[in-house]
Amino acid sequence: MHATHRLRGGATLAALTALALGLTACGSDDSDEPDDQSAPADSSSTTVEEPIVLTYDGGLQILDGRTLEVARDIPLDGFNRVNPAGDDHHVLVSTATGFRVLNATAAELTEDEFPGEKPGHVVRHAGSTVLFADGSGEVTVFDPEALGEGLPETDTHTTAAPHHGVAVALESGELLVTLGTEEERSGAAVLDRDREEVTRNEECPGVHGETVAEHETVLVGCENGALIYRDGAFVKVESPTAYGRIGNVAGSEESPVVLGDYKQDPDAELERPEQVSLIDTATGELELVDLGTSYTFRSLARGPHGEALVLGTDGRIHVIDPDTGEVTTDIPVLDAWEEPLEWQQPRPALFVRDHTAYVTDPEAREIHAIDIESGEVLATGALEQAPNEVSGAVGG
Repeated sequence: MHATHRLRGGATLAALTALALGLTACGSDDSDEPDDQSAPADSSSTTVEEPIVLTYDGGLQILDGRTLEVARDIPLDGFNRVNPAGDDHHVLVSTATGFRVLNATAAELTEDEFPGEKPGHVVRHAGSTVLFADGSGEVTVFDPEALGEGLPETDTHTTAAPHHGVAVALESGELLVTLGTEEERSGAAVLDRDREEVTRNEECPGVHGETVAEHETVLVGCENGALIYRDGAFVKVESPTAYGRIGNVAGSEESPVVLGDYKQDPDAELERPEQVSLIDTATGELELVDLGTSYTFRSLARGPHGEALVLGTDGRIHVIDPDTGEVTTDIPVLDAWEEPLEWQQPRPALFVRDHTAYVTDPEAREIHAIDIESGEVLATGALEQAPNEVSGAVGG
C-alpha cells in the first residue's frame, strides 16, 4: 500500500519506560559507575583499519572493519552506547557520566569525556559534532577534527528545560534544538549565532529523531508526522493516520527524501510495524511503503547513493528506491528473528559506512560485512560476546 499526504504550512506517545528508570532511548545507563578500565598501555602501537565498534553487556569490542577480527576488548560496566565522533579515528561512548572519547583506530578508550547528565543524541553535520544531555538540556558543539589532544574547545547552550532532545548545527552557524520538558516534547526552535531564537514550531508532539537531507534540510519526527526546517522556515507534514509516529529517521545528502519508521498504535506495549515512511522534504509528500516484515529502531540506514535500507526481522536488508518507493531488491543476511520487548536488549543492528553494510547477529554471536550494491558477503566475524550496538569511525 502507498498512501500520500501533502504538507501544510506550519507557524503522545507515552514516555518510554526507560526514562522512568533514569535512561533515555538514545542515552545511556544512569545507574552504576562505569568500569574505568581503558586499553592496555601498549595501545598506542595498535592501528585498527576502518574500525568498527560493538557494545556488549560489560564492555566494548573494536574490530578491523575489513576482516571483522576483534582487535581489542575493553571492559566497561553499564549500558553503554556508541556513535561516530565525526572524524576518521574516534567514536563517542555514552556512559553514565557523559560522552567518553574512544580512539578506535588506536583501540584505546581515553580518559577524555564530555560530561553530561543522561547523555543522549550525537549529531554530525556542517563540520561540527553536537551532543545533547537529556538530564540537563545542555547542548555541546565542537569540531571533531580537534579530537586527539585532550578535549577540544566547545560552544554550549542550555535549553529552557531538560528533556529527551536533540540539536543540529547548520552551515550558517544556526542551531536547531528541540523543545520540551521531562513530561512532554512539543517541537523545535532555531537559534542564530548568538543563540537568540529566530523561529519555532510547536506542532510536533513527541518530537524525536533527526536527520539532514539534500540542500541542508533538517527533519525531525513527530507523533503525527514530521517537521521540516528549510530556507529559514518550518513546515509540518501530517501523517496519513490519526496517530502516525515517526521517531527514527535516516537521511542522505544525496536525496531530498528521508526514510523513517512508522507506528500507528499509541497503546501497544511494543508495536512491530511493517510499513516505513518516505518523506520528500522538497514536496512535503509522505508515502508509506509495505515491507511485509517488521523491523526495529536499529534497522534504518542509507546507502552510498541515497538508497533507503531497512533490516527486517525476516533477516533481509530491504533496498528501497526513495524516489519511487519501490523495494528494488532484498539481501539475505540472517535467519528470521523477533524484536525483544525491552529496547536495551540486543537485537540485530545495521550500520552503514561508504558502500558496506555491517549487520550484527546477537543470537549467533556474529557480525557480517555486506557490499550494498552486489549483496556479496565481504566478511563474517565470530564474536565471544552477543553484540548490542554497532558503530564506527566516520569522517567528513
